[in-house]
Amino acid sequence: MMLHHVSIVVTDIDRSVAFYRDVFGLEQIERPPFDSVGAWFACGAQQIHLIVNPSGTLRRTATIDTTDGHVALRTDDFEACLKGLMARGFREDAPDGDPWKLHLRLEGPAGFPQAYLLDPDRNIVEVNGPGAVGLEK
Repeated sequence: MMLHHVSIVVTDIDRSVAFYRDVFGLEQIERPPFDSVGAWFACGAQQIHLIVNPSGTLRRTATIDTTDGHVALRTDDFEACLKGLMARGFREDAPDGDPWKLHLRLEGPAGFPQAYLLDPDRNIVEVNGPGAVGLEK
């Protein structure tokens, strides 16, 4: 077995496509002509599938809970990715519930740096990188 894709429920396909494309630099790939509205992205050897389903499983809270279900993306350059997120307006000092909130764990039990943020539909996205980094909080 291996992971093929992760499906993420969204409510606005254009907004979500822009988010995953522009924030993470993912490449949109061809999607078969399903009856539903959605978009597919290449993500390394796997894929991320966005599926429009307003009555689907959506998070009700606007806070980042690192123990809630989330998608984790791995980058080879965590520092550059973090700088890119901050340049887009994500920030650690944003209050809980702010859509621009960034939750950082630069040194933690996982053994690698982690950044958590919310997509436009409040899905939690983790970005992590290899090993420890020399970032200052």
